[in-house]
Parts: sequence; structure tokens; C-alpha cells
Amino acid sequence: MKAIACATLLTTAVMFGHSAQAQDVAAGERSFNKCRACHQLGETAKNGVGPVLNGLFGRHSGSIEGYSYSNANKNSGITWDDAVFAEYIKDPRAKIPGTKMVFAGIKNEKEIADLTAYLKQFGKDGKKM
Repeated sequence: MKAIACATLLTTAVMFGHSAQAQDVAAGERSFNKCRACHQLGETAKNGVGPVLNGLFGRHSGSIEGYSYSNANKNSGITWDDAVFAEYIKDPRAKIPGTKMVFAGIKNEKEIADLTAYLKQFGKDGKKM
């Protein structure tokens, strides 16, 4: 009986926890407006104040051709994934001391998850996957 109650509780927690963490791509696109002044996405994206963000996840930091990265960024050894990006976007200068990125950060976990979902839509070629 105790095992059934524990299993039910665990299943319920997983179900509700998962739905509470559901990512909202439209909200992520709105969040990207904070990034848009410096970064571009899509098939016609070009480097600007910041590098193009197409194909960000799985890419090594400091690796977009034609963008002049700080040495700190080039030498960070980072490969972008969900966890690294979440830590970085909260406080870029804490994650990569010496980065050129001047951004106060996004602290809200849900907003970070939504932004991540939005960014993940764009492959290296800028096409939505």
C-alpha cells in the first residue's frame, strides 16, 4: 500500500512538474527582444554588436566566423547546452569574466527556458528546424 501511494505521488509530481516547466516558444521570442539589439537569428542573420545566434546549442563559444570575440570568450572552453546557457544568461560576466557582452542578465528560470526553446528552433543555417 505504501509503495502504491509513493508511486502515485511520484507520478503526480512528475506530471505537474513537467507541465509547470513547459516551454513557451512565443514567450521566448518576446524575450529575445532583449537580445535583438546585439544579436540576429534566421537565414539572413549577420554578426553585429554580438555574434549570430543560429545553431547556438552544441557550438563552441567564440567560434562564429567573422565575429571579433574577446579572448575570454574564445578561451572559455564552453560548449553551449541548456545548462551552460541558463547559467550564462543569468549573469554573462560571472560565467565568462572578461566577456565583451554587456547585459544585466535574465534571472527568471521560466523566461530562460522559453528563450532557450526559441533559440533552439534555429539551425546553423538559420532555418527553423
